[in-house]
Amino acid sequence: MTLSKRHLTLGLASLALFTCLGAHAQNALDNVMKSRTIKIAVPTDYPPYGSVDRNMTPQGLDIEMAQLIATKLGVKVELVPVTSANRIPYLQTKKADLVISTLGKNAEREKVIDFSSAYAPFFQAVYAAKSMKLASFADMAGKTVAVTRGAMEDQELNKVAPPNVDYRRFEDNNATIAAFVAGQTQTIATSAAVAGDMLAKNPKVSAEFKLLLKDSPCFVGIAKNETALKAKVNEIIAAAKKDGTLDKMSVKWLGKAAGDLPV
Repeated sequence: MTLSKRHLTLGLASLALFTCLGAHAQNALDNVMKSRTIKIAVPTDYPPYGSVDRNMTPQGLDIEMAQLIATKLGVKVELVPVTSANRIPYLQTKKADLVISTLGKNAEREKVIDFSSAYAPFFQAVYAAKSMKLASFADMAGKTVAVTRGAMEDQELNKVAPPNVDYRRFEDNNATIAAFVAGQTQTIATSAAVAGDMLAKNPKVSAEFKLLLKDSPCFVGIAKNETALKAKVNEIIAAAKKDGTLDKMSVKWLGKAAGDLPV
């Protein structure tokens, strides 16, 4: 074989390998349709977005969204419980095809995963006893705060709180809530939905909304470069938004309509 022919052969082989790898990198939707099952990471400690009932059956807005996507795709759904800390790694390591777990979108996360259009409203805030004065983030100086490690509120509070805030980080929302309710911290940074559930179950805590951290709608997390799957999910969300399904789900679980969500 001449040198030129050898280069041509190697070039064709490299092109074939590149094409194969490129196809493999974007075949998540094909795999889902072939297996007739989609694995979706969901929260089970974050009511009303995701929790379990007395029979340990997952329930909540995120659970219904996962079931809606599976139904529209015509496949079975395998719900994969995750925490705030491991939901993105589960997507990156293919333990899940999608993440529907109160996932907010920011520039840092967009470097490693892709996002769908928004499907539900969500915001984070600081809560404390009604008797505590917290008119601004400066008032949090020297105070203890319970947060869930890796959650959006953990990241956002770091941006605006004084450097001497005493963070008490916990691995899941149940532990974060338990610490605040038990009086182990003076404040808690969490979502409005979680806070509402916490206050309803613990009226003696007598806490209230104090400071808004971020208005951060929920998006479906999708692995990088899975363009076909992302397009299909966005198609399902757009249809559910148009026919009122998203509003009905939001009213059922959050007490208010989804409203005007970003795409």
